Amino acid sequence: MTGERLDTRRNAIRPDLADERLIGRYEATRYIAGQPAQVVRPAVPLRRRPVAADGLDTEALYGERLRVFDEQEGWAWVQLERDGYVGYMPANALSETIVTPTHRVKAIGTFLYPEADMKCAPILHLSLNAELTIVEEGERFSRTHIGAWVFNRHISRLDKAARDYVDVAERFIDTPYLWGGKTRIGLDCSGLVQVSLQAGGIEAPRDSDMQFAELGTPVEITGDFEGLERGDLVFWKGHVGIMTDGIMLLHANAHHMATVAETLPEAADRIARTGTALLAVKRLRTSSA
Repeated sequence: MTGERLDTRRNAIRPDLADERLIGRYEATRYIAGQPAQVVRPAVPLRRRPVAADGLDTEALYGERLRVFDEQEGWAWVQLERDGYVGYMPANALSETIVTPTHRVKAIGTFLYPEADMKCAPILHLSLNAELTIVEEGERFSRTHIGAWVFNRHISRLDKAARDYVDVAERFIDTPYLWGGKTRIGLDCSGLVQVSLQAGGIEAPRDSDMQFAELGTPVEITGDFEGLERGDLVFWKGHVGIMTDGIMLLHANAHHMATVAETLPEAADRIARTGTALLAVKRLRTSSA
């Protein structure tokens, strides 16, 4: 073994079982390749342990693909394909049949209907970035591979990203704070950043420490916060927000228990009083680039 310390959030490792791609990097009783599967529920909690009463670490959205390394007592131990997150989810939320998505949900939420009629009782509620396979395009609604219909203006082709990820993030204002959440039902600070960036065509890791390490380039922080731009990411230890302009910070936070916009000086001062100093500002690109 290499002696390397692997992050259990993004490496499928347990003492009894590990991803075969980690042979030589992690010692386990056995290794397997894992089996491909796809999420067939709207938003599925991913937990650190196979315990329904535990809080969630993140969520997997409809259409998301993953690999299943173990299944016991109704729980699947999986790794998400998109951001590499590892955890446990209900096995009955998955299908072994993989259908290649063609579209994604671009609205912060939409419904699937049994017919191309908004007056029908909806079948499912889907969130931003859920992925769909469209097999028939109609004038107002399109049909998915399961025979359900979705409103055309709420979806876009996978290769068509939102022009402004900050605009996407702003649509979540007043959404309740939920640790591990990433939908309009509830989301946390890094979930807001991840789903907004992904909608804008920018892949992002799940947690704020990963985002700090892997996204953007540092911006000098002055005492009066001059020089910040729309789209800059502001980091504290364990927290992240998005600048909507040179002064306003948008962030999902436990103080307000919601996604709010407030001035950066106000937020920085309040957070500093808890003993946590502002860590860094990172710039990805201008949101209109």
